[in-house]
Amino acid sequence: MEFRHLGKTGLRVSELCLGAMTFGRETTEADSFAIMDRFVEAGGNFIDTADVYTRGASEEIVGKWLKGKHRDDLVIATKVRFGMGDGPNDVGLSRKHIMASIEASLRRLGTDYIDMYQVHAWDLKTPLEETLGTLNDLVRRGYIRYIGASNYRGWQLQKAIDLSKKNNWESFSCLQPQYNLLTRATEFELIPVCVNEGLGVIPWSPLRGGWLSGKFHRGLSTPPEGTRVAEAEKKGWGESWSKYNNELTWNVLDELYAVAEEAGKTPAQTAINWLLQKPGVTAPIIGVRTMEQLESNLGAADWSLTEEQVLRLDGVSALPVTYPYDAAAEKQQRNGRDYK
Repeated sequence: MEFRHLGKTGLRVSELCLGAMTFGRETTEADSFAIMDRFVEAGGNFIDTADVYTRGASEEIVGKWLKGKHRDDLVIATKVRFGMGDGPNDVGLSRKHIMASIEASLRRLGTDYIDMYQVHAWDLKTPLEETLGTLNDLVRRGYIRYIGASNYRGWQLQKAIDLSKKNNWESFSCLQPQYNLLTRATEFELIPVCVNEGLGVIPWSPLRGGWLSGKFHRGLSTPPEGTRVAEAEKKGWGESWSKYNNELTWNVLDELYAVAEEAGKTPAQTAINWLLQKPGVTAPIIGVRTMEQLESNLGAADWSLTEEQVLRLDGVSALPVTYPYDAAAEKQQRNGRDYK
């Protein structure tokens, strides 16, 4: 695996990030250890988790695995925001909750510091100054090395960046958004902000919950049993069959399979590699449940789709847009002389 700088920072991370969301849930501790060992053996150094994943079990498993490892060889990322208890201050991005959460995450991870500490989502109830000021204090105290955001909207991300600059605080170094061939609205505002401000993009759900894994084909009437999409349909998750069983999805999959066959790769490897070619992207997060899935996803690295193949996938997956994202508005911004 190659290494890339995370945005404009000097931090170098592997071009694939291992997501630990399933650890302690679908994936046993022993299997999680084996997956992390194999990921590092393949050249990976970047592992992402969150305090809320299985109520801390994911962090605990990563922490147990870290024992005996050379800590500075690894980049460990975790997150804070969502509820970790029933108390009134066990949720959100207040100073109190962040301070309690960082101490709990450090304890579960068994480490003195966290490389990347991310706010898991926007908090409507807490002043942004309180959140960013607290994160800045934690960086100054040495508890965390870098800070990032996840699941922000464009205006929220830009506001946070500008506020940090104004107060000379530590600023976000990366954004973790959902981004894949079936989720491209990320490109409307978030990617331009990241490129302009120098944030690394570490996309989650690069296979859209399995839709881009190669298990789904035009003509299916129901999702295959045992897949995440089948589970999503039962539980109302975002990657449900009802949401994506449409012509846009099947057109994207048709082209994805054609490009994958040309490249001699699997559809999953091709979908992840497409992300690796996109502006601002540092490392897609591969959230695997099994060793088989990891081995497959590792095959997304160390090669590149051709420019023509990227353009074909871009074209078939493009979302319909209106003002202010359409071609006319783009032309107005680029060349004012053409305005009529």
